[in-house]
Amino acid sequence: MDTQQKLIDLIQEFDNAMLVTKTDEGALHARPMAIAEATEEGELWFITDRNSGKIADLIHDRDVAVTMQSARKFVSLSGECRVVKDQQKIESLWKEAWKIWFPDGSTDTSIVLLKVQPARGEYWDNSGMAGMKYLIEAGKAYLQGERAETDKSTNASVSL
Repeated sequence: MDTQQKLIDLIQEFDNAMLVTKTDEGALHARPMAIAEATEEGELWFITDRNSGKIADLIHDRDVAVTMQSARKFVSLSGECRVVKDQQKIESLWKEAWKIWFPDGSTDTSIVLLKVQPARGEYWDNSGMAGMKYLIEAGKAYLQGERAETDKSTNASVSL
């Protein structure tokens, strides 16, 4: 499996992410977001309120970072985010659990979508046998006073 496909496969395993935008003062602002959809091309879709602070941030700068983490898997993406108002797409992505944020459901007029088109990404996958191999190699490096080597199957930087 190539590293680009590995990254996309990892992205699709996550339900939540941290979306990082830049405020008009230049400060970074990260917030947790439920992932509405992760496509086969690695694009991410989020649902949000048109009046949220992240919309104001995106007016000034569409460059974003997205991070995802589990116990042994990590993904970091950077790319561009667009605000999309597409009622048909909202309907197709809608999850009943989102009624806690949008009590009127998928027809709530304050709903907009965020589409993140990643340009670059990195992953670290220390799960399964690859993770065990890394732990063994890291342990040997530690005991020998050497630097551990990374393996493309567990760690890679990828252009999307």
